Amino acid sequence: MRLSRSKVELFLDCPRCFYLDIVKNIRRPGGMAFNLNLAVDSLLKKEFDIYRDRQEVPPLLLEHGLTMKPFAHTDMDLWRSNFKGISYIHNGLELFGAVDDVWINQDKELVIVDYKATSKRGFNGLEGSSWKEQYKRQLSFYQWLFVKNGFVTSKTGYFVYCNAKSDLEKFDNKLEFETYLIAYNCDTAWIEPTLENLQKCLDGGLPKRGENCDYCKYSFVANENLGFDF
Repeated sequence: MRLSRSKVELFLDCPRCFYLDIVKNIRRPGGMAFNLNLAVDSLLKKEFDIYRDRQEVPPLLLEHGLTMKPFAHTDMDLWRSNFKGISYIHNGLELFGAVDDVWINQDKELVIVDYKATSKRGFNGLEGSSWKEQYKRQLSFYQWLFVKNGFVTSKTGYFVYCNAKSDLEKFDNKLEFETYLIAYNCDTAWIEPTLENLQKCLDGGLPKRGENCDYCKYSFVANENLGFDF
């Protein structure tokens, strides 16, 4: 069975929704696409690729006194591909994830990088995001995949976090950003125990409704009012 990093996150969020998705092919309603975020993501990749081709330290890193360079590897495009990414088979499960970038430090360790974009006044990094724990798990999962593929990988990864300014005098057909570089020491201890529980979920029956899952709450109320038992 092939499972993406986001499906593992779905299991952590709600085992019942995960089971319905994977076993019954009943998926949660999709959210809106964050096209502006995707545009920032695409442009950042193009920018860092310039320094990857030159094998130079990007200006953002120099500003922070760092000497890492974008990692040049023939599989870079594959690792970035949403439906391919970097993968590893663990106890019959093929886990994969699409990474935003990979750098290499002076100790020849790979450094896993994730791009984020938002627009908040009083920006304070990960602490200001309701998604912070998910973001941390995301970066850690990518780091785990690279380690499992035999790469020497730094425990410290980075978020390149772009915050769009909303306090300018006018739009003038452009968005201006402040870009932050946020270090995070990856924690992978949760991954393999989670995968063990995930496998038990797949092998068992339909789990109970998630008490904290808005989707389960909605389906319960809707079906109760309609007289169904779902």
